[in-house]
Amino acid sequence: MEPRAPGAQPADDAPRPLLSLAPEELEARVAELGGKPFHTRILRREVLENGVLDYEQITGLSKRLREGLAATTPLLAGRETQRVDASDGTIKLLLSFGRPGEESDATVETVHIPHHSARGGKPGAKGATLCVSTQIGCPVACPFCASGKAGLVRNLAAHEIVEQFLRGRALGPLSRSVVMGIGEPLLNFEALTQALDCVHDELGKPGLGARRITVSTVGFPERLRRIAPTKPRFQLAVSLHTPFDEQRDELVPAMAGTPIEDVLAAADYWFECTGREVTYEVVLLAGETDTPDHAFRLADRLRGRRCSVNLIPFNPVTDSDYGRPRPEDVEHFQNALTESGVVATVRWSRGLESDAACGQLRIRSLG
Repeated sequence: MEPRAPGAQPADDAPRPLLSLAPEELEARVAELGGKPFHTRILRREVLENGVLDYEQITGLSKRLREGLAATTPLLAGRETQRVDASDGTIKLLLSFGRPGEESDATVETVHIPHHSARGGKPGAKGATLCVSTQIGCPVACPFCASGKAGLVRNLAAHEIVEQFLRGRALGPLSRSVVMGIGEPLLNFEALTQALDCVHDELGKPGLGARRITVSTVGFPERLRRIAPTKPRFQLAVSLHTPFDEQRDELVPAMAGTPIEDVLAAADYWFECTGREVTYEVVLLAGETDTPDHAFRLADRLRGRRCSVNLIPFNPVTDSDYGRPRPEDVEHFQNALTESGVVATVRWSRGLESDAACGQLRIRSLG
């Protein structure tokens, strides 16, 4: 079966990048330049499967064909505008996907996070985790997150999402990916699905299977119920952040008025349809969401459900009123859940000096 085109046509008459072309469109482009159908297969294999990101290095094509493609069909849609390397090995890229007529803030972040055997340890031999974005900006506007501080510019096209995987793999082998960078994935679900189909089917072996890609969402119940029967090829994480409805309305404005129980019920339905347990994410804000009352109420809500909890100590954001919790409070919170029978892990932030929390590097670049 022919893979779907992971993208859409850029605005105006700008040259369309390679990954935005459907296989038949790329074949026609190659034919216009004097190539044959098998050259198209070589081209896609070298770029997607082997990770070659320079036409000059695709030596299976003639020099004339390589030059013609370089002149008419950009291999990549975006450009790297900034790279920050943290001392723990985390690499954050700021990528610009600006199109004709767009402002200069059409940037997203992609983060390459190496595996560490233990907190504070050295990078291990396992592949890295890649965090990718789905939108330029974010409409959810959580007050503790930098991603939505400048609002939403637009959805990313599927090929722009795929390009983040290609750029991330060029930094080192990948063992898993989390779609929890800038943007709300369920609000750009069609493009995300096309991109992940390409990632699953064409990005080389061993690839990133459905259980190695996690999509993080604030959990729109109607959308979750609609997509669950299709058994999407990813794991689901729901950013819950608090077990109290009134507080969640404040922390997740896009979900204001949606009862937490509706979100949990939709996640239960996801498990029924897919057989994959849901992970709930809770950002621990000092004195706000890291209290014993929060832990006990969260345990009550989740007790008996097939799920786990990922506790995320707040990564300080510029001009934020929220603080990072004390390690002992994080430990107490985790223990309270565990003692109640809820599986809970702690994900300490990586690359703090590189503005590793979602959206921080982009916001700083906008000045």
